[in-house]
Amino acid sequence: MRTRARVALVGVGNEFRRDDGVGWAVVARVREKAAGRPLPSGTVLATCDGDPARLIALWEGADLAVVVDAAHAHPGHPGRIHRIELDAGRLDPPRTTSSHGLGLGEAVELARVLGRLPQRLVVYAVEGADSSLGTGLSPAVAATVEPLAASIAEELLHHRDAPRPGGER
Repeated sequence: MRTRARVALVGVGNEFRRDDGVGWAVVARVREKAAGRPLPSGTVLATCDGDPARLIALWEGADLAVVVDAAHAHPGHPGRIHRIELDAGRLDPPRTTSSHGLGLGEAVELARVLGRLPQRLVVYAVEGADSSLGTGLSPAVAATVEPLAASIAEELLHHRDAPRPGGER
């Protein structure tokens, strides 16, 4: 009987492509917050360039995987956050696209085919304004980092307290 949940928070992107680094920035902020309020035991905080195989390896076996990625939308509203949750084995097609060649949707479909999806997958897609070469987030995207990190940290902490199948905690 498993007594501990595995939780993964993955920031997807490229910190050297401005707003594409928002996932990395959110993970860094959650890591800072965890110094004062520890996350559940077994929580993995990671960053990834978006390669489907690496994403799958990071979330495989997780009870909860939270992924933060930059997104492009048309028309776009930089800083707007979309929360997408895997429900009953289906991911609704996003109204945004990933800033990577192969998107998160392809990684999810590949994981589904391979039987390597996490038990629950939550994706936060943050609309970006600037994915040019360079460091630093645009003001609208930078403004989302703190509130999004706080929200995700709470979600991870609440997951710790949620009842598990079979009555486990």
